Amino acid sequence: MFILITSAILGTVVAVALVSIKFLFSERLARKFYKIFALADLAVIAVIIGGWWIRGLVPDFFIAVFGNCATIFLMAQLICGALVIVAVVARWIYRKFAKPKPFDPARRRALAHAMLYPLFSAAIALYGNRVEKNSDVENFFDVPIKNLPPDLDGFRLAQISDIHLGAYYSLERLEALLQRIADAKPDMLAITGDIFDDVTMNPAAVKIVDAFTDKFKFGVWYIHGNHEHFRGIRAIENLLAQTKIHWLVNHAEHVTSKLYILGVDYPPRAPVTSSNDAEHVKLFAQARKNFVDLAAEGVPADAVKILLAHHPEFIDDGAERNFPLTLTGHTHGGQIGIFGVPIFPVFKYTRGVVKRGDSFGYVHVGNGSWFPFRFGCPPEIAYFTLRGA
Repeated sequence: MFILITSAILGTVVAVALVSIKFLFSERLARKFYKIFALADLAVIAVIIGGWWIRGLVPDFFIAVFGNCATIFLMAQLICGALVIVAVVARWIYRKFAKPKPFDPARRRALAHAMLYPLFSAAIALYGNRVEKNSDVENFFDVPIKNLPPDLDGFRLAQISDIHLGAYYSLERLEALLQRIADAKPDMLAITGDIFDDVTMNPAAVKIVDAFTDKFKFGVWYIHGNHEHFRGIRAIENLLAQTKIHWLVNHAEHVTSKLYILGVDYPPRAPVTSSNDAEHVKLFAQARKNFVDLAAEGVPADAVKILLAHHPEFIDDGAERNFPLTLTGHTHGGQIGIFGVPIFPVFKYTRGVVKRGDSFGYVHVGNGSWFPFRFGCPPEIAYFTLRGA
């Protein structure tokens, strides 16, 4: 499945790039660039697919260097192709309705100021890979809760998610992120999965997170994502068992006053993105219900309940039970957006706030990347302050 999806995406990039060449260069130069980019793209694709088969033997340093360079190269082509397509369509519409004077197609095939397209595209690709994906922003939200006990008014928790330790996210960066959050002094930190994503780095990562538990008044709270299941869930849980980290697998723990944190595991039947298969949707909904029911066992009815889950569709389950706050991740916010709107909304909930009745849900955009590029969707630290409604 990985090979098929990757091949389809890369094939689309190559096709869009090759088509755009026609409108950027003269016919003679276009023929040369067709060959150059076709060979370069095929070489990059071959290394990506071949590297996936032997990924356990490839050092993280090589993955990081090659992955970043390949991403910049391919994203620049994709962005350039998209800009060229938009420009060509706009030019066609203009000529269709404005009816300018006849022109020689061979002479005026290329777009005006053609070299600006690849230069601008390269700049965006460099920005998305070298700047935005490494620039965590802080977002703050007030969560109104009816009948909130007065001593919980102003309680503040921070959330991070989807760090994906590995070639694109180092232990040093993890420690710096945690220190930045600790300096902001929230009452607790919630980590909603997909952090321990590298078998060799996981033991050190668990120790780093554990070292920060005492820097938050009510500690660090963590739930599994799907990638923890890929990286040996039992080994990760054995490491967590030796720490002060509150890790929740379909159960709840009391925090303070009437506040309880409920945490659910990642259901094995969960679709990676939204599914249109009725049977799959039904099985996933049932798995979510079972997990939340288990987590809620023994929690007082009048408790203030905060649900931590990795998959964003748990927001629906929290709302159905009138939980005031459900925190999720998994989607990375789509990683590419314009004016805060994801370009690839392949999830029911892709990023940001989801309000359902009196319930407040949140889809965190993640701190790491499943490919090293972000644009219009920087990694974030989200802060939530409980307020009486």
